[in-house]
Amino acid sequence: MSDSFPVSLDVAVVMRKERITGPMSRWQEWRWVLDDVVANETAFGPTARLLYKDDTQERWLHPGYTVRLFKDDAEGYVLNATTAAPCWFVLWRMHDAEDGSEPQARPEIVTLSYHDAGRWLDAQETVEQVPAPPSVVQWMNAFIAEHYVPEPKRRKRPASFQSLQDRFGNPASVSTLKKFRGEGSS
Repeated sequence: MSDSFPVSLDVAVVMRKERITGPMSRWQEWRWVLDDVVANETAFGPTARLLYKDDTQERWLHPGYTVRLFKDDAEGYVLNATTAAPCWFVLWRMHDAEDGSEPQARPEIVTLSYHDAGRWLDAQETVEQVPAPPSVVQWMNAFIAEHYVPEPKRRKRPASFQSLQDRFGNPASVSTLKKFRGEGSS
């Protein structure tokens, strides 16, 4: 990668609070969803702010996130880049509002790594995705081209040479001797 090519991007996250309609609205009137990930601009400032509000939705801008690409996670970027729709992954959580009003969604981390998103989902976190723009996919592909080294394929050992294991992973043995249980056996 050339020195002029960045290894990180500064982004901002747009979260949307939307009114729920239909039968589900009896239990929950509003829900939060990821709306977009955009390039961060200094004009956004350092704190979250309301962009839009009407009777059906609110849009909140959360600036100040950095997405870094790491050499040791190149495979995670490959898995994302080779899908039909490469995307941003955003982990977000609900937080109590500073003014004491109802809780608000706040992004915690933004990544392009399929591995990161999978680990967060395994940890029962809220992770959503939105499509990454072509320029970001090109940036990720350039990083992959320079840093991704596929794992060498390992020769599979023939089944006749593999050790036997029972369903619990313990060593098992096979015998050709028949064991009979009849009268007088204990």
